[in-house]
Amino acid sequence: MGVSHISNRSDQPSGRWSRRGVLTVLGAAPAAVLTGCSGSADATQDAGATASVKSAATKKPVVTVTPADGTKKAAFTSPVEVAVTDGTLASVEVSGNDGATLEGTFNDTKTTWTSKKNPYSGTKYTVTAKVRGAGTRTATFTTRSPGETFVGYFTPEAGSTSGVGMPVSINFTHAVSDKAAVQKAITVTAEPAVEVVGHWFSDTRLDFRPETYWAAGTTVTLGLRLKDVEGADGVYGVQSKDVTFHIGREQISTVDLATKEMVVQRDGATYATYPVSGGDADHTTWSGIMVISERFEETRMESSTVGLGDEYDIADVPHAQRLTTSGTFIHGNYWASASVFGSQNTSHGCVGLHDAKGADDSSVPGYRFYRSSMLGDVVIVKNSGEETVDPANGLNGWNLSWEEWKAGSAL
Repeated sequence: MGVSHISNRSDQPSGRWSRRGVLTVLGAAPAAVLTGCSGSADATQDAGATASVKSAATKKPVVTVTPADGTKKAAFTSPVEVAVTDGTLASVEVSGNDGATLEGTFNDTKTTWTSKKNPYSGTKYTVTAKVRGAGTRTATFTTRSPGETFVGYFTPEAGSTSGVGMPVSINFTHAVSDKAAVQKAITVTAEPAVEVVGHWFSDTRLDFRPETYWAAGTTVTLGLRLKDVEGADGVYGVQSKDVTFHIGREQISTVDLATKEMVVQRDGATYATYPVSGGDADHTTWSGIMVISERFEETRMESSTVGLGDEYDIADVPHAQRLTTSGTFIHGNYWASASVFGSQNTSHGCVGLHDAKGADDSSVPGYRFYRSSMLGDVVIVKNSGEETVDPANGLNGWNLSWEEWKAGSAL
């Protein structure tokens, strides 16, 4: 009997992208097949089997990238996916023209790769896919830019040093409807470590604070990962940054408007005591915990700006430090007699200390208190005859209990 032999044939793999952005990679040719003597029917059957094996062995791996190759305005709200049929992926790299890469994971059979995060908007990406034993191919796509956007303006400033009462306060330029998504994209961490929780005061304001005042010397880091986060329908964030600020010494000043006296505590010890004058019976001063949010060596104060008509207009109020958004300050006062301080409450709601016109007399209480203070210092007012200040009126969230504060979190 003779033996027929079909000779081995080896084709070099080759590949190309189709016009539709699908990667086609050619596979290797089949191995040799041996057959023995047989009748014509067997020969026909063997020939059919050989053709079937050859067809299966020469299937071309097809790689598909989503978004497709060449897309100019691809969505940025879904992960990038690379898939192969009739083959396995050896590696996938997705890099943007911003220099960043998208990390991803394979499925168990290494036929699909999916990015862990969505691509960024307004970015051109290059996808490089290696198919095991069948070469490397690339594809490119560009994500569309978002339509309407929002940013968050934050307090305090990056690199600044603040008092122990300073919260991290973020005001957004567009009302946020998906508060959970936005809050999840923001982190506030402290060193030494302490639990920090966010609280929504409104659709546009989110504050962060620990349970008690920051410890003196703490470093606080705000992480904003809002880029492409959908805060409201069709409205996306644009920020991706980290900012750090520091907590200085602890200064807590307690104003008792029954005794008309303010005691300043510095790092737990009495630093100074000053006579003061608070709001009169018709214009009582807010009570509660307040935080210095602005400081002016001199500023103009007009009664019309706080709903009091034309009762006063003072162009050069010295050493003014804001305690509420609605207009409560602790400031120097040069127009009242020195005998008023410590004996009478005569103001329109502010806390006043004796001072000198021109803000340059270092001997007076107004000057000395201003020089010892910084943004974020705590001023507590008691016995004023007024209710507790609204926690959203200024940076005054400390007036909420820890349970009340956490209840305002979206997470």
